Amino acid sequence: MDVLDPLTISEEQRAAVIRAYDLSGYRDSGCLDDLAAFAAELCGTSVALISLVEEETQQFLAAIGFEERQTPRQTSFCARAMVAGDPVMVVPDASADPRFADFPFVAGPPHIRFYAGARLLSHEGVPLGAICVISPEPRPQGLTDFQYRGMEILATAVMGRLQDRRAQLEHMRTVEASEARVADSEQRFRTLADTMPQMVWSTQPDGFHDYYNARWYEFTGMPDGSTDGEGWNGMFHPDDQDRAWARWRHSLATGDPYQIEYRLRHHDGTYRWVLGRALPIRDAEGRITRWFGTCTDIHEQKLALEEREIVSQELSHRIKNIFAVISGLIAFAARSHPGFSGIASDLRDRITALGRAHDFVRPHSPQSQPKARQDSLHGLLGDLFEPYRGDTDARIRLDGEDVLVDDRSATPLALLFHELATNASKYGALSVMTGHVDLTVARQQDVVTLCWQEHGGPALEAPPQRSGFGSQLVELSAVRQLGGSVRRDWHAQGLIVTIEVPLAAFSRPAGVGPCR
Repeated sequence: MDVLDPLTISEEQRAAVIRAYDLSGYRDSGCLDDLAAFAAELCGTSVALISLVEEETQQFLAAIGFEERQTPRQTSFCARAMVAGDPVMVVPDASADPRFADFPFVAGPPHIRFYAGARLLSHEGVPLGAICVISPEPRPQGLTDFQYRGMEILATAVMGRLQDRRAQLEHMRTVEASEARVADSEQRFRTLADTMPQMVWSTQPDGFHDYYNARWYEFTGMPDGSTDGEGWNGMFHPDDQDRAWARWRHSLATGDPYQIEYRLRHHDGTYRWVLGRALPIRDAEGRITRWFGTCTDIHEQKLALEEREIVSQELSHRIKNIFAVISGLIAFAARSHPGFSGIASDLRDRITALGRAHDFVRPHSPQSQPKARQDSLHGLLGDLFEPYRGDTDARIRLDGEDVLVDDRSATPLALLFHELATNASKYGALSVMTGHVDLTVARQQDVVTLCWQEHGGPALEAPPQRSGFGSQLVELSAVRQLGGSVRRDWHAQGLIVTIEVPLAAFSRPAGVGPCR
């Protein structure tokens, strides 16, 4: 901080600094009496004062041998001492000094003659007053060097104590202001929380619940404060309590966001589904200082979703039955028309493949859920290739990266690889017991490459002269429906089919679902 020139400081500046010390009534504390007494003893005087010079008066913060609590500033020695050029102003004989000879305390009692005052400067350089010694006897010799230096040190000691008081007061004001801001912020938060439609709550870092907004008490019908601490868990459905506790303890231990659906007891005694969420608030060092959470009533949406799932499962089950009926009708037609049996067999196999693809991605109940993930390309192909598995190992070996799939891509993928597997069974590697197929999946940026490579089948002397319906179906599935490309390489060792498909064709973006 820059130090100011005492001679250029305005009274407004001095008054502002003096207020920072809040020295009203400070004399009664006696905090500076020992320094005043030591000054009197050091200089051998009967009077010693520590003065604070204000706009109209000077008040004494400590006084030895002097009863007055304050005197007018216009007749103050200390008012001159605090702006003097030297650290200590010495007046050997005030009666012979034209600056002070007419002062009442010089002309009359206590008949001041000798005065020595060390100025008191704040750390900004603002003059506040002086620590001084007074005697009714003149001292032509003034102060000794030891006494002069001692008065300087005492002035520094006085300011040290006053500065400690100022710092303490500023700290208290800062704390009070901070507490006021916190209280205002807390009030604003509570007002905002009470206007929200969700139930809002907060906890201490250890998870102790200490706040719920008005919506919580309206929903639960519980008295204020009755669910603080761990009482909140008693509001959950008994079947959800252990699960909610385990999830909450995990979040407290790891700092992970908290999210769970559970049934919460309503004030009418029923249980309603709610979505609970919470996030931690951290300080600059990353320590959790609070948790803030919400509970959102999702009961109606939950029931609607469950109803939709039931309907969806029922429709999917009926579609699966339709596939079975169509396959049966084809088989019946083939028996009635023997010449149709070859085509019927191929058609029935293709419908069966479509049925397997549909069954893989359709909505399931917990009892009918497939073992593999329903959004997994590996899972879909593994299920599709199950009929080609040998006695000891898989005839079609799947390797490489997995890719997310959905109901949109499952059908063309099932048709595509069903045709490749069927052709391999009739003419290629799967037509002999020693043959097998390697199917490799590789993803590079936005393109997925699927490489079908046959090994150990009959030697190929030349590519077929024409393409059949199966080849056309492969083109239809890969190119028209998936937007990809197909390349066939006919080698003596076996057929290689390279299929490139845009990654976006396999599944919809997150959050985009199928049309209902």
